[in-house]
Amino acid sequence: MSGLTNEQILLSPVVSEKSYAGIADGRYTFKVHQDAHRTQVRQAVEDLFGVHVERVNMVKVQAKPKRRGLFKGVRPGWKKAIVQVREGETIEIFEGAQV
Repeated sequence: MSGLTNEQILLSPVVSEKSYAGIADGRYTFKVHQDAHRTQVRQAVEDLFGVHVERVNMVKVQAKPKRRGLFKGVRPGWKKAIVQVREGETIEIFEGAQV
């Protein structure tokens, strides 16, 4: 075990049209720690939000090259988790927000 706490595993919710479209189906999207794995994400969501997780899908978002005028740089890559909760359960942090 890498010794990460639940608060260190889940960094923030992902705010996008695609992530909010999944809320109707019980899918919630989080930005997670680079070293976190499925089991840690499942336990963190269940402990922090008091819901039952059915499935966790992990996606590595690749780094992207960016330019602004003459300056070149790279936007950092990150890891996201798409969490499916049991039907009828919700996570309150996402409720009431509009995109």
